[in-house]
Amino acid sequence: MSRNLRHEAILSIIENQEIETQDELCSQLAARGFTVTQATVSRDVKDLHLFKVRGKEKRFRYACVRENEGGLSDKMRALFCTCIVSIRAVGNLVVLKTLPGSGPNAGVVIDELAYREVAGSIAGDDTVLLICETDGEGKEIADRLSAIVNG
Repeated sequence: MSRNLRHEAILSIIENQEIETQDELCSQLAARGFTVTQATVSRDVKDLHLFKVRGKEKRFRYACVRENEGGLSDKMRALFCTCIVSIRAVGNLVVLKTLPGSGPNAGVVIDELAYREVAGSIAGDDTVLLICETDGEGKEIADRLSAIVNG
């Protein structure tokens, strides 16, 4: 079956079930008639920009940008994408560099996203600093924000 159909199936699976591992995802795809290897699923996870978030039933589960960041209006998403210069995780901190004067705009978008992992934020003229609880959460938030910018 085609790659696009497989990607659609993966997105459907992770939207309707808590999938914690690539092996679980392989099993769910097999149940839907897809013959895949773990290496193929690994590439699909990367291509779809999937990331892990805390689950309700399981410790973690796969999620996608469109699921968690879908609440952003097209205007807010465009504002964020045009003002971000770089995103970097530094331990439990995330440093976003913006165009001069755009720090507050980026901060508004991040506040709109209401990430549970972000304990607080500070927006300056051309920088936004996000404070997360753990190093892992800092990396996760940086990856999620990068996925928004990179589409």
